[in-house]
Amino acid sequence: MHRYRFILTRPLQFLPVIFGVSIVTFVLVRLIPGDPARVLLGARATPTALANVRAQFGLDEPLWLQYLYFLRNLAHGEMGKSITYKIDVLPLILTRIEPTLALVASSVLLSVTIAVPLAALAARNNGGIVDHVIRTVTTFGIGFPQFWLSLMLILLLAVAIPLFPVSGYGGDIVDKLMHLALPSLTVALSLSTVLLRSLRSAMIDWLKSDVATAARARGMPESIVFWRHVLPNALAPTINLLAVNMGWLIGGTVVVESVFALPGLGQLLVRAIFSRDYMVIQGIAMAFACATVLINFLADIATVAADPRVRL
Repeated sequence: MHRYRFILTRPLQFLPVIFGVSIVTFVLVRLIPGDPARVLLGARATPTALANVRAQFGLDEPLWLQYLYFLRNLAHGEMGKSITYKIDVLPLILTRIEPTLALVASSVLLSVTIAVPLAALAARNNGGIVDHVIRTVTTFGIGFPQFWLSLMLILLLAVAIPLFPVSGYGGDIVDKLMHLALPSLTVALSLSTVLLRSLRSAMIDWLKSDVATAARARGMPESIVFWRHVLPNALAPTINLLAVNMGWLIGGTVVVESVFALPGLGQLLVRAIFSRDYMVIQGIAMAFACATVLINFLADIATVAADPRVRL
C-alpha cells in the first residue's frame, strides 16, 4: 500500500492550482469589455439605476476587495449571486451540472470503445493496409474542429437519416441517451483519434517486449498474449493521456452544448459571458478547474493500480 501514499499529500498540491485558477479567472473576467449593469438594464438605463445595480452586486468596490469577497464566499461554500438569474450561483450550477457530466462520461466511454478495438487492430497489423487506413483516418480526424463535426453529424444522422434528435436533453433516461448520442459522438470522434494513436504505439512496443516474448515461449496463443499481457500494460500511458486531455474535453463541451442546445454548464457559460455575469463565469470556471484536478487525481490512482512499477 506504500504505492498509494501520494493520495494523502497530492490534494495539498492541488490547492495552489485552484488558487491560481481563481486569480486568473477573476482578472480575465474583469477584462471582458462591457458593463454588467448596462447589459442587465439596457441602453436607456439612468445613471442612478446603474449605480444601484453596481452597489447591489458589489461592482462598485475596488477589484482587490471584490476578489476578497469572492474568496470569502468560496470559503463559506458560496459563489456569489447571479446578476442575470437573480439566484445564488452554486444552486444554479448544480441544476445545470447533470447534462455536462452525462456528456463527458458518455464521450469518454464512447472514445474508449472506439479507440481500443481500432488500436488493437492497427497494432496487430502493424505496417499493413489496415494499419495505414486507421492511421490516415486518425490524422484527418485530429484536424476536424468540433463545431464542423457537430454540423456534419446533424446533417447526416438527424436530417438525412433521422435517427437522433437535433437538440435538447429529453425527459426520461432513454430520451436523454438519444439526445446525448450526437453530442457524445462529436466529442468522442475528436478524443478517440488522440487516444488511438497513443494506444497503438504502446501496443506495438509491448508486442516486441520481453514479456510478450516470454509468454509466447510458454506456448500461449497470440490472442492470449495480446489481451492478457500487451493491452493491460499499454493502457497505463493512455490513461495518463486521457487525464491530460480531460481539460480539453471539458472545455470542448462549451462548443458542443451550444451547437446541440444542451442545458449544461457550457451553454450556461456562453450565456453568462454575453450577459457579463461575472459570478456565474467565475463559478463555472472554478467548477471546471476542480473537475479537471479531480480527474487527474483519479487518473494517477488508476495508473498506479494498473502498473505496479509506477511510483508517484
